[in-house]
Parts: sequence; C-alpha cells; structure tokens
Amino acid sequence: MTIEKIEAQLDNLEMQLTFQEDTINSLNKLVTEQTQQMTEMQKQIRWLGKRLKQMQENQSTDSDPAAEPPPPHY
Repeated sequence: MTIEKIEAQLDNLEMQLTFQEDTINSLNKLVTEQTQQMTEMQKQIRWLGKRLKQMQENQSTDSDPAAEPPPPHY
C-alpha cells in the first residue's frame, strides 16, 4: 500500500467516525427526550387512575339507596 492510499483510508475512517459520533449524539438526545415524555405520561396515567378510582367510589356511594335522603312528602 502506498502512503496516499493509507492516508485516503485514514481520512475515510475519520469521516465515518465523525458521522457515527454525530449519529450517536442525535440518538442520545432523542432517547433523553423520549424518556422525559414517558415519565410525564406515566405521571398523567397515575393521576388519571387515581381520578377514575375516586369517581368510581363516588358513584358507588351515590347509587346506595340508603345513603340518599328520603323524598319530600306532599
């Protein structure tokens, strides 16, 4: 191999390395953003679950006829 071919291969490898580093940084940023989004969605799901449970508990106490006041008599 000549010096020119070795230098060309080295330049090519350096370009590939630079491209791969850029790709890794972009993917890392994307993964970080998605992790933050998933964390926020998990918080929202937990809140919705609690809210749904509260609504179900309120509905079950509302449907209990013994818990209702007697109707007015005319």
